[in-house]
Amino acid sequence: MQFIDPHVHMVSRTTDDYEAMRAAGVVALIEPAFWLGQPRTEVGTFKDYFSTLVGWERFRSSQFGIRHYCTMGLNSKEANNEPLAEAVMELLPLFATKEGVVAIGEIGYDDQTAAEDKYFRQQIELAKELDLPILIHTPHRDKKNGTYRSMDVLEEHGCDPTKVVIDHCNEETAKEVLDRGYWTAFTIYPGTKMGNERMVDLMKHYGPERIIVDSSADWGISDPLSVPKTAALMLQRGISEADVKKVTYGNALAAYGQSGQMKESDWIDAPDIDRNEVFNGNSVLRNGRKADKIIH
Repeated sequence: MQFIDPHVHMVSRTTDDYEAMRAAGVVALIEPAFWLGQPRTEVGTFKDYFSTLVGWERFRSSQFGIRHYCTMGLNSKEANNEPLAEAVMELLPLFATKEGVVAIGEIGYDDQTAAEDKYFRQQIELAKELDLPILIHTPHRDKKNGTYRSMDVLEEHGCDPTKVVIDHCNEETAKEVLDRGYWTAFTIYPGTKMGNERMVDLMKHYGPERIIVDSSADWGISDPLSVPKTAALMLQRGISEADVKKVTYGNALAAYGQSGQMKESDWIDAPDIDRNEVFNGNSVLRNGRKADKIIH
């Protein structure tokens, strides 16, 4: 089977992770803009980070046979530094229109402050202006209220729920998100979000429609193979291959393909991998080494 991981922070992962993901069947991924573990203090750090998402990381992923896409946004944690947030908001339209950007996100609430609400709403309007899907980060604390509030705000702004992915859902929020027509994403990040055993139970209860599985693997204790591992467990527990493919491949493609930036042909018709290729003079081989073969 082939898989899409539609939420994974590869700037914090190693080349070993890319190799393992490709060997496990991951053919495409989406890297949402988010925070880096500590607050940034200058707008230039956002500019360089956004540039990495549409530049070097996109190239690095291609060198392992995985098509890389990203989302652009000011995350809710750092929205609370208002002077910095204002400067980042000026940058966003420039980067949101770059090749490979499939949504505005991940945006939403962390502590549900007034500043978070202000920049959440501004970014919803930016997504509407650019006709891009939206990726919603739901808070780890007070998740139910934060999730419901996020949907209320989206509806105040007249958003089409079929163009919005509500991520980090769980048993407490899934039914409401599905009932209101949104793409409903689950992060397989044991310890803080969702384990794959729980995901299997949710699939058996709700079925595959509008459900998406992702890893959100980042700089913390997380697993970039969560999507293929969860797929394997679903198959083992008797869920059909067609349904497993929907939640680990097809639904993500349908949701983010609405951007016009993500097409199945991007990886089906991808060129062979030549690791002698460089990006801004740098390659994944480093130190001027040369590859002795093309990877098909």
